[in-house]
Amino acid sequence: MAAYHRPDTLQGALDVLAERPVTIAAGCTDLFPATQGRTLTGPVLDITGIAGLRGISRKDGAIRIGATTSWTDVIRAELPPAFDMLKQAAREVGSVQIQNSGTVAGNICNASPAADGMPCLAALDAEVEIASARNTRTLPLLHFVNGPRRTALEPGELVTAITVPEKATKGTSRFLKLGARKYLVISIAMVAVRLDIEGGTVRDAGLAVGACSAVATRLTDLEATLAGQPSSGLSQHITDAAVAAALSPIDDIRADGPYRAHAAAELLRRAVDDLTQPARAAA
Repeated sequence: MAAYHRPDTLQGALDVLAERPVTIAAGCTDLFPATQGRTLTGPVLDITGIAGLRGISRKDGAIRIGATTSWTDVIRAELPPAFDMLKQAAREVGSVQIQNSGTVAGNICNASPAADGMPCLAALDAEVEIASARNTRTLPLLHFVNGPRRTALEPGELVTAITVPEKATKGTSRFLKLGARKYLVISIAMVAVRLDIEGGTVRDAGLAVGACSAVATRLTDLEATLAGQPSSGLSQHITDAAVAAALSPIDDIRADGPYRAHAAAELLRRAVDDLTQPARAAA
């Protein structure tokens, strides 16, 4: 029988990681489907016994989401409106049972191009906190996930939290996705939009697209275009051409690249309209 470790301290987990390669387990909602057999092979490090890794807290204005925090935890947490998009995505991460078990950090560590949490966290300027027995380090989210099923984690390292800086906690937000059906579906395209509007003018914008490229993409040029614009009629600045140029959209069995680019642009326009035209969103 393979060794099974369930430490109750972070140091205990890091000591195990320092000794040998292990499979890190938390919610297991991605891990088990990827396993060919009925059980996990090799040594397993279960991090769900480490109380300090679960929960959402605020420190110095920043928001910290612990590594074993579930999607249900996110839904129930009291968070600023800038996190509404993350809550909206959380409600669409599989079934309620998946939301209860699956973790936010696991969603990014799985590094699927269609991970629902990625565009929301990217639009929140999220960073990934990483620890090992040697040291700790922090990476921007989009430097942490560097390809399909690939991350910047090195041997002996463990994600301990996702953090969102104070600046990105301002404003309101919206998440939208397109799939072949309403629920329990892998997305064709998904978008996350955060707008910080004051006095009818956009002070700051965060726009990200998922499921269209190998890794979720921030649309920084388009964000710069929106900044300083009046909030009225804002979506007219989001053109299909500008979105397609930022994405390099992929082709697969769910959709081709041109369709994805058009869908992403339309979703972005709808999300922006929802945030700038409250009566439309309520209709």
